[in-house]
Amino acid sequence: MNTRVKRLALPLGGVIAATSMIGATLVTSANAATAPVKKVVSLASASSAQKVANFWSDKAGARLKAAGQYQASAEVSGKVKLGGGTAAPSGKAGVVPPIGQEKVVPTKVKNVNLPKTIGKVFFTVGDKEYWCSASSVQSKYHNLVATAGHCVFDEGIQNGALDNWVFIPGYYQGKAPWGIYVGKAAYTHYDFAVYEDFDSDYAFVTVFNGISYAGEKAVAKDVYDKWQGYKYTDKQEISSADYTKLVDEFGDKAPVTSETTGSEIVLPWGTAGGQKANKEVTKDEYTKAPAPGSKVNYSKAPPLNHTEIVDEATYTAYTGPGYKKIVDSSYTIEHYFVKYWVKKSSTTKYYKLVYVIELYKDAGRLGDNVGGQGFTWNQKVGQPVYQFGYPAGPHPDGDTPFTGATPKWTYGKTFAAAAAAKFKAEAQIGLKSSQTAGTSGGPWILKYSSTKRLGYINGVTSLIGDADGNGRIDFSTSPYFDGETYAIYSAAANLWSGSIVTKDGDIAIKA
Repeated sequence: MNTRVKRLALPLGGVIAATSMIGATLVTSANAATAPVKKVVSLASASSAQKVANFWSDKAGARLKAAGQYQASAEVSGKVKLGGGTAAPSGKAGVVPPIGQEKVVPTKVKNVNLPKTIGKVFFTVGDKEYWCSASSVQSKYHNLVATAGHCVFDEGIQNGALDNWVFIPGYYQGKAPWGIYVGKAAYTHYDFAVYEDFDSDYAFVTVFNGISYAGEKAVAKDVYDKWQGYKYTDKQEISSADYTKLVDEFGDKAPVTSETTGSEIVLPWGTAGGQKANKEVTKDEYTKAPAPGSKVNYSKAPPLNHTEIVDEATYTAYTGPGYKKIVDSSYTIEHYFVKYWVKKSSTTKYYKLVYVIELYKDAGRLGDNVGGQGFTWNQKVGQPVYQFGYPAGPHPDGDTPFTGATPKWTYGKTFAAAAAAKFKAEAQIGLKSSQTAGTSGGPWILKYSSTKRLGYINGVTSLIGDADGNGRIDFSTSPYFDGETYAIYSAAANLWSGSIVTKDGDIAIKA
């Protein structure tokens, strides 16, 4: 997997409501007949999507909270000259309006209102959970997310896509206010997916209808065992008589359990009602203990002492009270014991098991809930844009000004970014920005209206760097959105996804 850059990802959301179809004309280079442009991978089928949603949807949001920003070992390193890249239009500029808007007029306000469409994408790499930034974007079925290609694709793994991929707009501290949207299919440029060419570091992902939490329900054991969603077993304390009754009724399938805890009270040696007990101690404690046969507590119990011969691994890992010693190249542990007088007792508690499953409901289509940004391509370089993202990583000098808990914004004019050979990037655009790792995939929005919270996605954060070498991140880059970007976007923007929730009371995900 490519882990070469600290990346920032933030998605913007939006779909077109007024149009019935988005054009799908493929704009390619002259050699398109022999060189593929579009790369598509399946992220989840309807059945596997249920499992993906369940993976992230425990009530407490524990997995979501545990995820870390997706970053790599280094950003673009060393001093980098700003400007000088080859990003430029490949043809006539075009725009697709945001959902429900024919035209967005940029506004200047004192405080910038954040887009409702942005959020985080979550996924797994091996057994680790990560997130990037992303956004809802216009599409025919209001079901499309825009993010960075490296937040979705990895040609080095089984199907070229990251696992357990979901988008959560408005995510905050384990909460999914508008639901969890499981990725269905991901589209990117062939050059990025296969050759890791960061000039095409973007992805458009169709998502299923969202799911949201709809309460819990106690169910029978057989239903519980088949349930693939979040579930847990609760315990209700009952009397021993009720415990016996349930065991008599259900036998070894009785939904019960018991727990016995023991306790002991140390008594003067020989006190009526007590009994002798033994305890392993360290060699020093044993040496200081009274002689064997002493009628006092914690006196030596030599018959129990013994030497254990173990292998090297056991010897190294052992941390108990025994005395470790190498004898004639053998690894030994010497154990020492003392005796004392105690009164022992035990308490047994009885419980009825309650099997609880977490229920969900269909949260509807992404764009219907949070809207969707417009989309634009072949725009001239040098126009002002807003960059949105969830920065979280430290600057190279170690300072950590961002937490990743809330989105941040940067405003400025784009420039043709210098080539970054390490990432095969020659035609990216850049923006002066202090946003650190965590903003990968975050949208760059042209003509953003702070009152409508809408504009046109014109890029997504790809790389970050320290141009003057002073230990502070001071610029970000994005792939330049040209005609080929529009062709790939159009292919994804016309595909339907559907729901992964059953109609059974509108609350239950299939087991």
